[in-house]
Parts: sequence; structure tokens; C-alpha cells
Amino acid sequence: MTEQSAWSFADDRGRLAVAGRRPTRVLAYVQAGATLWDYGIRPEGIFGSGHDGAEPDRAKTGTLPLDSVDYRGAGDDLDVDTLLRGRPDLVVAVSYGHGQLYGLDPDTAKHLEGSVPVVVIDVGQARTLDRVAERFAELARSLGGAPVAGAAEELDAARERLRSAPGEPRVLALSPAGQAEAYAARPQMWPELRVLAELGITMVSPPAGAGVNWATVDWRTAADLEPDVVLTDVRSNAIPLDEVAAPAWEPARRHARTVPWNPEPLCSPQAHARFLALVADAVEGAGG
Repeated sequence: MTEQSAWSFADDRGRLAVAGRRPTRVLAYVQAGATLWDYGIRPEGIFGSGHDGAEPDRAKTGTLPLDSVDYRGAGDDLDVDTLLRGRPDLVVAVSYGHGQLYGLDPDTAKHLEGSVPVVVIDVGQARTLDRVAERFAELARSLGGAPVAGAAEELDAARERLRSAPGEPRVLALSPAGQAEAYAARPQMWPELRVLAELGITMVSPPAGAGVNWATVDWRTAADLEPDVVLTDVRSNAIPLDEVAAPAWEPARRHARTVPWNPEPLCSPQAHARFLALVADAVEGAGG
């Protein structure tokens, strides 16, 4: 490798991915691929996790051009041959700590790393969202990407709206599990929810008990949290909130404003700005 042509990137495991030249055929976990696309890096392929199915989850893909990006599948459909079918020269994966490649069987991940450079970005609870976004930005720049003009200003404006929001509306984040129960998010365990709390938004915590990231609650317990705004998981593995027919939830349904929430957020400035603006719309309406 020459100094002019060599490419390298130190990932969040402390490992250095190297290549003889800047990679141009990137295979990425869907969250990473959608984030890189916001910097102008079009992945040649994406893959999902065990929560995903035979088709890409539109809640996670952002503005990715799915007609030209090959979806490799998810879960048991993923093996090394499937992952490598597009001849990627770099794989970008995410981890929720401990360096394990999310969505991939450890044995598959091991064989994948023997075939192609792999970069892992840590998106786990120990990270701030700003730090995760910074790492994706660094990776994108190394691959020739650049931020969209004005995106940082849009993000600053959305943050200021939340800081200035009237009243103290109560915001609950949840993932509908069925007609009997929901998973209520523990806000301190989610980087994007911690951002809302830091901006002065009143984030509602479910009762203490089992579950590190989520508390499993019935719909009466969820309604008793008296949310004014509900951030509802819109990934394909969650049922739509408007399909919940539990009578105990009806008072909250009539009262609360809802905001679509992807718990695997895109980490570009424009994606974060869009989410914060949606929350600001709901909070301003609930508190005005």
C-alpha cells in the first residue's frame, strides 16, 4: 500500500480496518447504511437483524434508494456467501457494546472478518447520540462523504424549539407488543431519549423492575403514566399503535399526541433534526 492510496479507519472496538484504496462497495447494517447515505455514501448492500424480515424495514431505511441497494436479508438468511454476494470491499456494522456485530451470528461475523475489512460503530447505551453521530461522520468523511449543507443549522434550530417548548408535557416512549401489553422505554437507557431530557423535555419512566432497556407493562399501566405525547416504535416488529384496542388505553389514545419513533435511529444531522422537529411539533401542541 502506498501512502497516497491506502485507506484505514480505527473502529469502536479499537481495531484498525485497512485497505489498499478507499472502499467504494460498502455493505452495511441497515442503520449504518441509511446514515452513510445521508452523507452521500451509497452502500452496495444492506442487511437487517433478527427483528427484520425478508424485506427491508422502511422505518429504518431513511431515504436509501432501495431500488439500487441490495437487501441481503436478516437473521437465519444471513451467511457469509449471502453477505459477500455483492463483492463488498468494506462492511460497516453496529454494536451495542462488547464489540459483537449486531444482527450477525458470531461465527458468521468471524468468517466475514476473515474475508473483508469490517468497521464497527458502537451505538449502545453507554454512548451519547452526539458521539455516535460524530463517529459516523468521521467514517463517512474517510469514505469521501460530506454532510448536507444546512443540516447542522436545522438540528440546532430543532434543539432550540425543544428548549423553548411551553409547559411541561409528559413524553412516553413505547413499543406496542400486542393487545395485552407494551414495552415502555426506560429513557435513560436510550441515547436519543436522553437528548430530549437534556433539552428540558419531561420523559416519563415506567415502573422499576425487570428489563434493562424496556419495562413490559399492560396498557392500563401505560395509560396511568398519563402521557401527553407518545413516541411510538414504528419498526416492523412492533404493532401499529392505532391498532391497539385495549379499553384501558383509550383515555391516553384520546388525549396524547403521537410521534413515530425508530429506536434504531439514523445518526446524521438531518435525520436527527427531523426527529426532534416532530417531537417539537407534538410538545408545542400539547403544552401550548
